[in-house]
Amino acid sequence: MKSNQKERAPFKLQQNIIILIAMIVLIVIFSALNSNFIDRYNLVSMAQSLAPYAVLSLGVTFVIATGGIDLSIGTVCIASAVIAGKLYTTETIPLALTIPVMCGIGLLVGLINGLLIAKAKVPNFIATLGTMMFARGFSALLVSDPNIFFPTNTWYNKLFSNANGIPTGIIWVLAFMVICIYIMYKNKIGRYILAIGSNEEATRLSGINTDKYKIIAYVISGLAAGIAGIFWAAAFPTVAAATGNGMELDAIAGVYIGGTSAAGGVASVSGSLIGAALLVVIRNGLNMVLAKFNLNLNSTYVTYVLTGIIVVVAVLMDIIKTNNARKKV
Repeated sequence: MKSNQKERAPFKLQQNIIILIAMIVLIVIFSALNSNFIDRYNLVSMAQSLAPYAVLSLGVTFVIATGGIDLSIGTVCIASAVIAGKLYTTETIPLALTIPVMCGIGLLVGLINGLLIAKAKVPNFIATLGTMMFARGFSALLVSDPNIFFPTNTWYNKLFSNANGIPTGIIWVLAFMVICIYIMYKNKIGRYILAIGSNEEATRLSGINTDKYKIIAYVISGLAAGIAGIFWAAAFPTVAAATGNGMELDAIAGVYIGGTSAAGGVASVSGSLIGAALLVVIRNGLNMVLAKFNLNLNSTYVTYVLTGIIVVVAVLMDIIKTNNARKKV
């Protein structure tokens, strides 16, 4: 299993370099078509948008590394922000306590997902689909308001989103990425998670408690969803209840694009961040270019088309590499 990681490491690095080059090319193209793309205000805006998606991608990387999937992260991100925001607006808790509340909600849902999948043996797709729908509906019923309003221009926004033109959210994201890298590659948690993705039965027979580490993977993913809620509320103070659908797909797409294997066993934490950044660049760039030239196209739909193509190509690259590695054995 370790040798497999070593064999795939150069491939992951190569894929990340390709993604970075593609992103630079896209930035140059979008800047040439609309000079406002590289305007400082737009760059800060993109950084603000990236923060929650990047955290979601980093967290769900651990689940995908086990060969699993977590469809609940987008809805849990918004649900945690909605519930914490409701407690704040009703003066039940101060603004500072919304942070541990959001983290706690994400962690709880992640734990439920892990227990359903590892202990109850519910298929990961069904378990996380169920918690996704539950979180969306329950949070909307609980707050009974269509929109929850977080404060603007406070220490909260400056600390987690934008402080006088400095995208502070990205600083937190980079710190979170470093922590994830340590857990994934320098800690037994990550090594066992990767081992489960490579061959769960062999890992279990070697004496490792596979259920425990699968639960941990989902807890990390859920906690990341709660943390993403913090950045979302800081960047977009008006949070709509019963939303978040689709965010998980963007996050998961970023993970696949970044080089983490859909089959599990191989993960690229930094690649997940790069993949998420690429999608933000594409979404923002298309929006600005289409608006400038008054093209009668919906930028969201065009983004979906390009994202779908990129994800399929990334997964195909992974499959080809896997097949080539097997032939060499």
